[in-house]
Formats: sequence, structure tokens, C-alpha cells
Amino acid sequence: MCSGLCHAVGLWLALDSYVRDDGEPSAWSSISWGSLRRGDFETPKYWAGSSSNGRCVATVLGQNHNPESGFTLVGFSTFPRQLLPAFFLLFLLMYLVMLLGNLLIVVTIWSERSLHTAMYLFLCALSTSEVLYTFIIIPRMLADLFSRHSIAFLACASQMFFSFTFGFTHSFLLTVMGYDRYVTICHLLHYHVLMSPRGCACLVAWSWAGGSVMGLVVTTSVFHLSFCGSHEVHHFFCHMTPLLKLACGDGVPVVAMSMGLLCIMTLLGCFVFILLSYAFIVTTIFRQKAFSTCASHLTVVVVHYDFASVIYLKPKGPQSLEGETLMATTYTVLTPFLSPIIFSLRNQELKIAMKKTFLSKPFPAHS
Repeated sequence: MCSGLCHAVGLWLALDSYVRDDGEPSAWSSISWGSLRRGDFETPKYWAGSSSNGRCVATVLGQNHNPESGFTLVGFSTFPRQLLPAFFLLFLLMYLVMLLGNLLIVVTIWSERSLHTAMYLFLCALSTSEVLYTFIIIPRMLADLFSRHSIAFLACASQMFFSFTFGFTHSFLLTVMGYDRYVTICHLLHYHVLMSPRGCACLVAWSWAGGSVMGLVVTTSVFHLSFCGSHEVHHFFCHMTPLLKLACGDGVPVVAMSMGLLCIMTLLGCFVFILLSYAFIVTTIFRQKAFSTCASHLTVVVVHYDFASVIYLKPKGPQSLEGETLMATTYTVLTPFLSPIIFSLRNQELKIAMKKTFLSKPFPAHS
């Protein structure tokens, strides 16, 4: 859920690049891509002496960004080179642990019939979405860690689409898991009716469909804009905020505002639903054995939202590129790394099933 929330709140921060200090839209947002190609625009008066002079002058000189040329991911290239090997080893180790942990969870659930329940079906889907989300971002980040690398226009759009799709799917699945815990504790007698196998499959399918719709809407809205000026994306993957800073035209503030509102309202709705589920659980009945099954899910939700608040819900101020890059790794690397560990360590039933699946003898002993 953190991944989706971070994308969404980042949209609002991007608006700072398009609004002047006095509240008026910047000159950059008033120039269309067509007028730049024709050269029939008038230079605004308050361009002189502005901090965006270099970018504007580059555009006037004809250095417009051609979508076919793609983008350049700045990534970690601004860091001291002696730190990059340590970053590479750290991120690689965390990625491999995350990948191994989620794969163990998926294989264990599918191989143990005792875990073929709604809760573990949702956990299996959650682990799958997490593996896919990190697979879209981390391998390329590791490959491009030591230098700047270009990424094709369509490849950048695809990366944004899949990151939003899997990120929002993760959020929807966490919400569904909260509903499952609510039904388990508050409506135990009706559990098999409310959470039938067909109903659970529909909830998982709707979560994936909802994530796909969100990814399609956001990606289409951003890449429908015109990109001009610098082609450098100040991030290690095609993130919303740095791409909006490269866009130009009257529609940029509108797209940033509308997409930010859509994403934030969707994710806040998921979070409120989870909070309400646990409020009903606590007020209805507090049984230690039953409530312990919620601990891992609640811990993951808290971790995701804590990192999101630390990254984006902070006072405005000057931020170095290196600092923003390191903070971005918390929701792309650190939270996916922690998730399978939390689910594995805090779920006794899952730990027993893992030992039975992977530590038992492959062949029965013969007398």
C-alpha cells in the first residue's frame, strides 16, 4: 500500500514546479508543444532572472525533448562512486531475501492443503503482487546503479503502468485481507457463506482489475502530455513526480491535481476501510487467539503507512537529489523486504507448514 500512496502523494508535490510563489501558474505551463515546434510563442516577462532560465533557453534554442529519444534515468549517478558498490550489495541482498521469502510463502500455501483457506489465498496473491512490483523496479535499478542509462519512451510508460498496477493491487489486497479478518472474528458463523471459494476468487480478481484500471488511467493521463526541455528523469525509475516536471502545456497542473486527488482518495478509502474493520473487531470481541491472526496483517499496514508518511508527509523545504533518492528506496526496496519477514515470523501456522514442506525428508524411510 505504501507504494501506491507514495506515488499518489508525490503528484501533489509535483505541482510546486508549475506554480510561482505568488500563486500564479508558471510560464512553462502556458506553452504548448505545438507552439514550441512552430516557434510562435511570446516569452513571458517574468522569465528574466527566474530559476528556470536554463530550461527555458534550452527550449528556445530547439533542444526540445523528442519522445522517440526516450529519457535518461539519473538514479544514483550523483552519489560518490565509492558508495555505489555498498548500495549495490545491500539492495541486491534485500531483493534476494524478499524474493526468496515471498516465493517460500507462495510455494508453501500451494503445497499444503491445510492452508487452502481464504486468508492464505489473499496472502498468496499479496506476495505475488509484491514480487511483480519489485521485479519491475529493482533489477533495472541495480543494472543502472553505476551510471546514467536511457530508457525508451514506451518502456518508461510500461514501467509506470505496471508499478501503479501492482502497487494499487497490493493496496486493494490489504483491504480485502482486513475484511477477511473482520468476517472471521465478527461473523464467524457466516464465514463460509460470506467468504466462499468463489467469493474469495472474485475479491482477488477485482483487486487485480482495480489495480490495472488505476495504472491505466494514471499512465495514460501522464503520457498524454507533451514533454519538452531536459530528458533527464531525476529518479531511478519512471516515477510520476519527476516525469511531470518534464511535461509542459496548460494541462499539466490539471493532470497533476486530478490524478493526485484520484489516487489519494482511493488509498485513503482503503486505509479507512481497514481501520473500520479493526475497530469493529476490537469492539465486538477481543479474543487473544483470534486477534493474533490479525497481527501480521496489521503490522504490514502500519509499516507501509509509516514509511509513506515519513517520505511525503513532511514539512516542505530544500531537498537534495541524493536524499530524495535514498528516501524513495524505503518504499521500493525496504517495505517489500520487510513484508514476507513479518508474515512469516508472526504466523505460527505458516511457520509450521514451511518446516513441514521444506525441512521434511523427501522420501519416506524404508525399514
